[in-house]
Amino acid sequence: MRDPYQILGLNPGAGNAEVKAAYRKLAKQLHPDTQGESAAQHARFQEVTAAYNQLKDEASRRRFEAERLAAAAMRRRPRFEEAGSPGQSAHAPSDDIFSELFEGIRSAGKRVFRARGDDQTYRLTVSFLEAANGAKKRVTLAGGKTLELAIPAGIENGRQIRLRGQGGEGHGGAEAGDALVTVDVEAHPFFRREGSDIHLSLPVTLAEAVLGARIEVPTVTGTVNLSIPAGSNTGTRLRLKGRGLKPDGAEPGDQYVILAVTLPDAPDDSLRDFAASWATGLKHNPRKGFSDS
Repeated sequence: MRDPYQILGLNPGAGNAEVKAAYRKLAKQLHPDTQGESAAQHARFQEVTAAYNQLKDEASRRRFEAERLAAAAMRRRPRFEEAGSPGQSAHAPSDDIFSELFEGIRSAGKRVFRARGDDQTYRLTVSFLEAANGAKKRVTLAGGKTLELAIPAGIENGRQIRLRGQGGEGHGGAEAGDALVTVDVEAHPFFRREGSDIHLSLPVTLAEAVLGARIEVPTVTGTVNLSIPAGSNTGTRLRLKGRGLKPDGAEPGDQYVILAVTLPDAPDDSLRDFAASWATGLKHNPRKGFSDS
């Protein structure tokens, strides 16, 4: 029997963590699913497993060292001792020691190391609205396996979804690991998220802001009508209750609409003439106090 430290590629005196790491590395290399089945491969796998079982913890290592010392001592002694009566050969004490030792090694080779499979990580990109409302997405796992993944409504950027049992295969009949899917949420050109609330900067005309209006406004679930109060201004903040995100098991958020008064791109003579003759507007100073700070 080769030295188990040599079999595992370790120096004598290696600790529990080193023994376990060395065994896991070799077990992966020698596993039939990795290298294919062969008599030589199977024998090598059994040899590595037997070596691991001799060194896997302090109690096993102490037992191995004691057996090795006992075997060395027996090799230095005669195989037979004088019998107590004429014609009767004495049975060497080492026979029982070696019998138990090799029986233990044979049994160890039959024991299979059990280890849970490794978790495997993936990334999945979804649109802002898919994350807001929930969606079904196909994900491709290692080996080409595809699954339909449920994206929960209101999921945040960077959150992980765990697919139990879809990771690396377990060893010795142990359970498989999990697949961990990190969700990356794309930015939206108009909507911005804060917690469960949605914020939207909405352009309005000068007439809509001054006179008031009822206009269509986009939300994450569709278009709704919103009343613009007369005399509104850039920065006026209007609330659409319950029109934000609806995470599972949580109260729905709101949507906040921030108005941005926008003038026409093309020059307008009548608007220019009105502004030039608007006495109140000419007297109004929106920057009052800026120079005092």
